[in-house]
Amino acid sequence: MAARLKDVAALAGVSVRTVSNVVSNAAPVAPATRARVMAAVEELGYRPNLAARNLRQGRTGLIGVVVPEIHSPYFGALAGLLIDAARERGWTVLLERTGGRPDLERRLLDGSEGHQVDGMIVSPWSTSPAELASLAGGLPLVVLGELAPDGSIDHVALDNVAAARDAARHLVAGGRRRVAAIGLQSGLGHGTAELRAQGFRQGLREAGLSPVAEVEVADLHRGEGARALRELLRRSVRPDAVFCFSDELALGALRVAAEEGVRVPEDLALMGFDDIEDGRFATPSLTTIAPDREQIAERAVQCLTERVLGRLEALPGRRIVVPHRVVTRESTRAAASPDAGDHR
Repeated sequence: MAARLKDVAALAGVSVRTVSNVVSNAAPVAPATRARVMAAVEELGYRPNLAARNLRQGRTGLIGVVVPEIHSPYFGALAGLLIDAARERGWTVLLERTGGRPDLERRLLDGSEGHQVDGMIVSPWSTSPAELASLAGGLPLVVLGELAPDGSIDHVALDNVAAARDAARHLVAGGRRRVAAIGLQSGLGHGTAELRAQGFRQGLREAGLSPVAEVEVADLHRGEGARALRELLRRSVRPDAVFCFSDELALGALRVAAEEGVRVPEDLALMGFDDIEDGRFATPSLTTIAPDREQIAERAVQCLTERVLGRLEALPGRRIVVPHRVVTRESTRAAASPDAGDHR
């Protein structure tokens, strides 16, 4: 016979409500009590009937996760972490990608696609901050990325200005003086590239420098990185360092450097952004800015869970900034100071 909630309560020596709060994350429980309940859950093999619980509480047990891309290593990894964090809290995730299309973003937010979800985590590329809350129509919502909503919605993001400033500082600390950037995207409205450009310029200004070039791209993928570095190598003033606004751009640039006989890092330091797995295994391995993706996922799902369960109805939206770090690898290491960055 399957274990019941009251069986777990009896074994753990707590009330049925306490067990319910632990297994559903419905309310805070003292760590020692939580540990005792979870030990009883494990011993008895108790599995909550999530479908029945959600039906009683008027919920579906589903949350939506909406990202611009799935094929992007960064968004693919982030989506996986969001799914893991949601599963730990008993949610099932419906994953959607928008390709940055404003019409699809709006349809997913306003429910036109027909998905019945209890809340959504969205990384918008096109929908303006003013539209987010009105489109969601009261549905609990957490926004990722740079399109910061008004004060009514929780927002989890990286400080892109500070991160890009750290990237410029790292290159300058390694003795680089002719520093270029690849990754501007004036045609997109989500602002990430512009914020990274701001931070990059600030970092150079601190050293009395200006960018020798800033190359615009159509997207942040490998092909555009390759094209952009070819353009830079044709210029009369060649850079001795390039900061790419994504690791994929940097990997494309790394390929062209090898084809053109440009040694990395001896002739050219290359640095990316995102800390995707491919960068660790490139030759040379890629120095990068590593956002804390695990914390992005954990904080976003926790915020949404609290909103769905109604614990924060009266509170304004929160802005949560997650940390980042410089991960120094071979693509800049020969020129960098021995203690620069996070050696991994």
